[in-house]
Amino acid sequence: MVNIAVLGYGTVGSGVVEVFNTNQESINKRAGQDINIKYVLDLRDFEGDPVQQKIVHDYNIILNDDDIQIVVEVMGGVEPAYTFVKSALEKGKSVCTSNKELVARHGAELLEIAKQNHINFLFEASVGGGIPIIRPLNNSLTADEITDIKGILNGTTNYILSKMSREGLDFETVLKDAQEKGYAERNPEADVEGFDACRKIAILSSLAYGMQVDFEDILTEGITNITKADIAYAKKLKSGIKLIGSSKKVGENIYAIVAPMMLPESHPLMGVNDVFNAIFVKGNVLGDVMFYGQGAGKLPTASAVVSDVVDAVKHLGTNIMSIWCTEKLELADIKDSENRYFVRLSGAGQEEAVKAVFGDVQFVHIEEVPDETAFLTPVMTEREYDEKIAGFDTVMNRIRAELN
Repeated sequence: MVNIAVLGYGTVGSGVVEVFNTNQESINKRAGQDINIKYVLDLRDFEGDPVQQKIVHDYNIILNDDDIQIVVEVMGGVEPAYTFVKSALEKGKSVCTSNKELVARHGAELLEIAKQNHINFLFEASVGGGIPIIRPLNNSLTADEITDIKGILNGTTNYILSKMSREGLDFETVLKDAQEKGYAERNPEADVEGFDACRKIAILSSLAYGMQVDFEDILTEGITNITKADIAYAKKLKSGIKLIGSSKKVGENIYAIVAPMMLPESHPLMGVNDVFNAIFVKGNVLGDVMFYGQGAGKLPTASAVVSDVVDAVKHLGTNIMSIWCTEKLELADIKDSENRYFVRLSGAGQEEAVKAVFGDVQFVHIEEVPDETAFLTPVMTEREYDEKIAGFDTVMNRIRAELN
């Protein structure tokens, strides 16, 4: 029997316990051993819940119990999670986590400690919730050199943009709806400003390129400036708007960004709507692969955590994650990356001025906003765009576009 401890009995932690209670027999069969949740750490008590008999309030009980071979960290946040996880690894206990903040900031260090101790630090649930992506990057795509990762990495923003597009509603109206449905937090900043997606693309980039990518180095823009008019323009261009986390290798340079993108209707990611997420991976040998599913939620995330637990049980005494080193990867200046740009200027009749500066542009007109000049630029670097647009003082919005 393998004894485990769960740190945190919130949404995901209670989900982990529920998954074990529901599928205990099949989980044990896949693991090859019986798995027992011996402790659940939480500050609270849960009278009337059978889990109460496993509740402890002192982490040291878990840390100092040699019977505990695997620790499941689902507390969230960097501290005290980092301190708890690091001490568990140093004690020779494998750790499985869903904590994207912890993995993004300390993943390489914790992987190294696990490697030195012949144990595992596993984090499948930290990026795609229930979508398997970490394991494929670590095991299945090892023959490929990854050249491009882009994904819809946040269910809240995808729900908002999907509903804005489908029903013609404004951002604030749909955000309120998302909060009422429980898809968005009372304080939605981490989601709508792109911070959640930024940490996830940092983790994916670190795995794809084998070096530490710091999320602070990634240009991050959210969706709060996306309007009904932007959505209408996108439809006129036979495209849609998604918040995309992207990491792309061009020659020897790697560019990473989180920002709203206009994608053609034919793009695989445009079929991903509501709270679903998807991750699109391009390899130099395999070509294109897409991973799709529920990127958040109690049971999908808990399912991914339990999958890691099974993996850890099957590999007790053997380290299986080793492709991400502590050496820092210096990202290329995003100003040198190339895109097309969809631009809205207030005031009609500026076509000649725009053509004089930007050259061969594609103008877009919609009945909803007759008093604007909107256009799609040719492909250019961010630096070139910034220089050219500086001559206009009526810019209402600018959205990067991956359109032909």
